[in-house]
Amino acid sequence: MRVLVLVTEAFGGFGGISVYNRDLLTALCALPECTEVVALPRLRPGASESLPQGLSYRSDAGGTKARYVTALLRLIATDRSFDLIVCGHINLLPLAYVAKKRTGAPILLVIHGVDAWQPTGSRLVNLLARRVEGILSVSDHTRQRFLNWVPSQAGQVHLLPNVAHLERFGMGARRQDLIDRYGLAGRPVLLTLGRLDAAERYKGVDEVMEILPDLSRETPDLCYLIVGEGSDRPRLAHKAGTLGLLNDVVFAGRIHEHDKADHYRLADAFVMPGRGEGFGIVFLEAMACGIPVVASTLDGSREAVRDGELGLLVDPDDRAALHHAVTQALRRPKGIPPGLDYFSFERFAARLSKILAKKGVSTLFLNRKGY
Repeated sequence: MRVLVLVTEAFGGFGGISVYNRDLLTALCALPECTEVVALPRLRPGASESLPQGLSYRSDAGGTKARYVTALLRLIATDRSFDLIVCGHINLLPLAYVAKKRTGAPILLVIHGVDAWQPTGSRLVNLLARRVEGILSVSDHTRQRFLNWVPSQAGQVHLLPNVAHLERFGMGARRQDLIDRYGLAGRPVLLTLGRLDAAERYKGVDEVMEILPDLSRETPDLCYLIVGEGSDRPRLAHKAGTLGLLNDVVFAGRIHEHDKADHYRLADAFVMPGRGEGFGIVFLEAMACGIPVVASTLDGSREAVRDGELGLLVDPDDRAALHHAVTQALRRPKGIPPGLDYFSFERFAARLSKILAKKGVSTLFLNRKGY
């Protein structure tokens, strides 16, 4: 079986979707029946990473939209022998459908979060979402939100949650250079890590800042470290000033992927009580570093903490409950939750294999050339 994968970014990329795509590509390459995976990333990758055996990663396709479309058209003009097309983002569906018309291969769409919670701005994309042969969803929350507007696909959506990479994280001491950089010596630390986009104010940063003065009365010298960059940072920085928190809120900006674990280890609690997480891989990463976490009852992050089994859950609209949950997290001892292996890569790969082998799905995805 040969698989063509269209993704926004994966190896060399940054953020949760990139991590998910790297795991998906690695798991596909590990399938016994898979002979080759050809992946086209939409964005140009950063630093190079080692690639799994069996993966042809066409990073030269990344860049402009025209460059990406041209690369795909050239590929399928000379190579039609694909048995499955994986579309890593709903906005790439028109290109996936072009590849389908050329190769005859079925489409497996991946949905992550707000990208698929409601109809997109494209009529064509919305139409094609109703015609794909299979769908992978990172969470049941995302699955339900997607099915609210595409109910006809109820039988085609399969859950494949993110991976907690314990081998890349793990518990450890605070890095002294980071303590000095952010002025954290002797201070208890709350941490949020995520993109600060003005169009996506759903991470819970506002809510945490608003209860920080009260939290500081119970936990003196408490610091709130916000890691991430985006267009909403100036507004948040101004809000910190109006709340009198200029000495208590620190904006770290965007960090390199290899520095993430050390930033998690700075924290006494990871807090992101939001409303728009499709899943929230940052919760898995924080827990893999032994940091207690506070997630939301209103989005997919509740599934990252297994409905409260691995971390604390709170409604971000309930300020008293949020205050109580953050206080509890600060008092919890650090340690990797024993149930975190539910999100191991081995289980991720096994889930993917099982999905592709399910009755009906196997007929679509594996039988085109006698597999």
